[in-house]
Amino acid sequence: MENCWDFVEWLGSDTSSSVFLLLGDPADVVRASAVSKSWRRFVIGNGFCKKICLTICPELANFTHVIEVGASVEAGDVGSSSAVEWKNLEKEHRVYSYLSHCLVSPAAKMAFPIKAICASSTDNYPDESIDNTLYEGEQVGMRPSYWSSKGKGDPLVPETLTYRLSSKLCAIDEIRIRPFRAFFQPGFPIYSAKAVQFRICFSRLPLEEGTGTAVHDNNWDYVSPEFPMAQENTLQTFKLPRPFVCIGGELQVQLLGRVQLQEEDNLYYICVCHVQVVGRLLGPVFDAEIPNTMGNLVLKYFPDARGCSTPPEGGPSEEPSESSTPHTYLQRLVQLGIGVRVNQVSLGDLLTNIPFDEFDDDIDSDGTMSD
Repeated sequence: MENCWDFVEWLGSDTSSSVFLLLGDPADVVRASAVSKSWRRFVIGNGFCKKICLTICPELANFTHVIEVGASVEAGDVGSSSAVEWKNLEKEHRVYSYLSHCLVSPAAKMAFPIKAICASSTDNYPDESIDNTLYEGEQVGMRPSYWSSKGKGDPLVPETLTYRLSSKLCAIDEIRIRPFRAFFQPGFPIYSAKAVQFRICFSRLPLEEGTGTAVHDNNWDYVSPEFPMAQENTLQTFKLPRPFVCIGGELQVQLLGRVQLQEEDNLYYICVCHVQVVGRLLGPVFDAEIPNTMGNLVLKYFPDARGCSTPPEGGPSEEPSESSTPHTYLQRLVQLGIGVRVNQVSLGDLLTNIPFDEFDDDIDSDGTMSD
């Protein structure tokens, strides 16, 4: 048929790759791969799902190997090197398309269980220890529940609270902190900080549990911006600029600056009632194999567990649908404000003459076109 083009071939590999990478939503890339077999080969062969996933969360580059685990996973075929390479590319496409969907999914977030490790100082241990920040109320039984720093004459002296995440693999979206109101003191003063900052690291060396500080200086994998903290007795939410995937790691809350003077000793204190870490658990579908020493991390994917963690309705599917056509794909590009013009021929002109059924060609196991 005359004047029938595949715009990926027409634009060329480099320009087409630039267009695909402008799709920030991983679901759009998966839908593009369902337009035709030739597009699917192009998307998988260039690893677009993995590239977009790493754009969302660059720390995922720490995973140097991906493993699929489960009864439904087919055993690797023995064949030519190109066939084996294509199988690996298909596997990465499946894994990273679903992982990126989990990271941007509007599914309800939840508070993760955390374990208190240490505080930079504690005024009255154990009554005012960091362990108290794990409980939501400002009272447990008949006693006030909070952590308190030691008093300082300089209001600029910071404090830190360090926690270990109980989940091995999770995406952190926000941290919530409730400053403590001393309801037993005149005027009910609130001992908040001026600002807060968060540092996150993967588990590499153990921290010494107790009231002391960490036994080593962590190489922090993420440091957030500083957020102002209100002097209010409320659970305040501090949303990170992007989700951060934490691999069996630690979270350190940096409390910057003091605002409340205690009349009894004329010293500044910071007191925290409760700390929450909120985001998305990536298990049981995903897990991380963490070596005992510094080394390569392995991402494990359990496709059979997807029923235990059902994605929201409308999530990406790898199967072609009626809406996965070049024309609906073009509409998505227009919505994103992507204008592509090659040799004065617009992308819309190219797609206008594309018969969808012309793309139904067969693909061999190594990704090549069959005759």
